[in-house]
Amino acid sequence: MVAFGKKVVKYRIPILIISILLLIPSVFGYVNTRVNYDVLTYLPEDIETMKGQEIMIDDFGTGAFSMFIVDGMEDKNVAKLKAEIEQVDHVTKVLWYDSVADISVPESMLPDEIYKVFNSDTGTMMAIFFDEGTSADATMDAIADIRKLAGKQCFLSGMSAIVTDTRDLAEKETPIYVLIAVALSTLVLGLTMDSFFVPILFLLSIGMAILYNLGSNYFLGEISYITKALTAVLQLGVTMDYSIFLMHSYEEQQVRYDGDKKRAMAHAISQTFSSVIGSSVTTVAGFIALCFMSFTLGKDIGVVMAKGVIFGVITCVTILPSMILCCDKLIEKTKHKPLLPDISKISEKVTKRYLVYVVIFLVLLVPAIYGNSHTKVYYNLDETLPKDLPSIIANEKLKEDYDMNTTHMLLIDSAVPSSDVNKMLKKIENVDGVKWALGLDKLVGPGIPSDMIPDSVTKMLKNDKYQMVLINSEYKVASDEVNAQIAEINDIMDQYDENAMLVGEGPLTSDLISITDRDFKTVSAVSIGIIFVIIMILFGSVTIPVILVGVIEFAIFVNMGIPFYTGTTLPFVASIVIGTIQLGATVDYAILMTTRYKRERSRGADKFHAITTAHQASAQSIIVSALSFFAATVGVGLYSNIDMISSLCILMARGAIVSMVVVVLVLPSMFMVFDKVIVKTSKDFLPKGAAVK
Repeated sequence: MVAFGKKVVKYRIPILIISILLLIPSVFGYVNTRVNYDVLTYLPEDIETMKGQEIMIDDFGTGAFSMFIVDGMEDKNVAKLKAEIEQVDHVTKVLWYDSVADISVPESMLPDEIYKVFNSDTGTMMAIFFDEGTSADATMDAIADIRKLAGKQCFLSGMSAIVTDTRDLAEKETPIYVLIAVALSTLVLGLTMDSFFVPILFLLSIGMAILYNLGSNYFLGEISYITKALTAVLQLGVTMDYSIFLMHSYEEQQVRYDGDKKRAMAHAISQTFSSVIGSSVTTVAGFIALCFMSFTLGKDIGVVMAKGVIFGVITCVTILPSMILCCDKLIEKTKHKPLLPDISKISEKVTKRYLVYVVIFLVLLVPAIYGNSHTKVYYNLDETLPKDLPSIIANEKLKEDYDMNTTHMLLIDSAVPSSDVNKMLKKIENVDGVKWALGLDKLVGPGIPSDMIPDSVTKMLKNDKYQMVLINSEYKVASDEVNAQIAEINDIMDQYDENAMLVGEGPLTSDLISITDRDFKTVSAVSIGIIFVIIMILFGSVTIPVILVGVIEFAIFVNMGIPFYTGTTLPFVASIVIGTIQLGATVDYAILMTTRYKRERSRGADKFHAITTAHQASAQSIIVSALSFFAATVGVGLYSNIDMISSLCILMARGAIVSMVVVVLVLPSMFMVFDKVIVKTSKDFLPKGAAVK
């Protein structure tokens, strides 16, 4: 690798020119990568609810629907507004009072239960159906067009409206996330390193890696808004270690080679690459573990972040060294005394008092595990958004005025006799929390003869394959009550048609809960297993992986256990991915210290001096890196109005500090306790022929 380092030093100017030119296709790719704002679309395509969604689009031409509330408007003006909405692109049909009867027909002629579906004490409601899916660009554009037509007394609810508001909020906030992360990271690095200009070079090189990563997402087709919002912040935090390691190695090599900066950089590149290759492989493996989720949002985040780490390593050993050498004079002019105290002074205290930290570890282990396993999560997607968004206000109004919290859609074979359908609807309406069940057979009756129902309405609710029933539920999406309700409705519909399907946000979210619960266990097992094997190969040891993974998992348990004791409920995505993210980030710190411990032990040092030296050599880099990661994420966590983003960033920020403390204090203590076992069960931890000291 020294030869590679010499090539980088020699061709530093061409490297910088090429790296700048590569930004052009990267920006093009970034701008043209579609962003998906509906996390429910990441559910497996083969589950019944997702198949039902496809049937809705293919057979009924209905992909998404929204409830539209109009207050204080005369019927003739509502009818006029309805006609205008029907002309909006990608709106297939609007179902209202005048869809089944002329507005001149007295209300008394309508069955009371039908009238109540569309009306409340304050106004009226209509159902708007779209020809594409909930999160399709066309649907979101249609939502925006409908809002332009609507007045202040109109409220558009539903999942598509929530997705549209999520998109608008995320697009507004994401650039600010990057600015906050860059500003706070620059501040921390400027104070903790010995030059004010070096952090700028770090952020420029990492910024290039982030752009390369985001640009290459073009080939994936699309990414989720969570991935887009977090990639820059997360990649900055996770790959900052490599830049810090390179700079510290470069400074050490300058002392070794008496100020010959080119030679020092060549050797620093070689040493850095050797040091980070193991940690970067484990970090990549941690993110790849997310790809084992059947809920493919994990794959979305995992692939993008794995690419990000690879780009981070490449830029760290090519672009960053070139920048440092080209900007040497500026670096020298901005030298200052670091704010961080000399960590080496506490290293001996840590190794001498190791039993104290082992006891603390044992005392905290049980409450950490208990808290981690009892932290509550929520799955209701509108809980992640501010309460003053138009869609959230509309949903609340729908609940207050119409007792509607969610709407299920039941697809049943069109061959099922009307008498059986009516019996089924009556049973469904008797289910706890069901306000009404509305299908074609419910509309056609003594109050409304079949010849009064327009063909457009008939075709919307029934075709030669299926008939569709709308079911209004009082219960909130993702609640235990609605999940029990869904199970009971499924039992009833199976009595009349074994192939019937229940679709909509409620059933999809119910599937999401069961699927992600399994995914969490899968990801945890796979990530731990992969990293365990890599560490075992890396160090030629069967005990080092146990100690490292055990210590890192302890840090994760502490971080994830805190919300339980503070009464905080987390979004489900945070509980799934944070363990992998923290595992991937923390393993860098642990491998850095372990590598130095192994080197000192193999050179003949006893355990006390080997562990103390390893601590002295690595603690400062670990602290600077962790503080940088903390700075990059905590500001975003405090600023973001999207709880999905905010919670993840707060967890990552706290996880960086918890991991730093655990690796700096607990890991060396574990080495002190298990040193004899380690050297006996590990390769090359002692000089040949040497006895254990």
